[in-house]
Amino acid sequence: MEHAGAGFNKIVSESFPQAASEDAAVLAWPLVCGTAVADKTQALEFNDGELRVQVPDAKWRAQLLGLAPQYVAAVNKFVNQDVRRICFVTQEEMAQSFEQRKQA
Repeated sequence: MEHAGAGFNKIVSESFPQAASEDAAVLAWPLVCGTAVADKTQALEFNDGELRVQVPDAKWRAQLLGLAPQYVAAVNKFVNQDVRRICFVTQEEMAQSFEQRKQA
């Protein structure tokens, strides 16, 4: 089974460089976090070394912050970018940010 996993990782990592530079880390997110987390979160954007990921609430953010270093290392195995940090934002924060930009 280990050979299959290594082969899968090789295939996936070779396909990400073909994705647009800013999209590769976003596309890698569901693979590195797993289906349970991917079902509740959404990678939004990658910019200046930071991958922004939307989470349902502050409780999810708190739980995922402890795993962030592992996620950063895993994403960097798949992409040719320097992902330095993951910023977890709640749906409520995204809505507030949208409203602030709309009023500006």
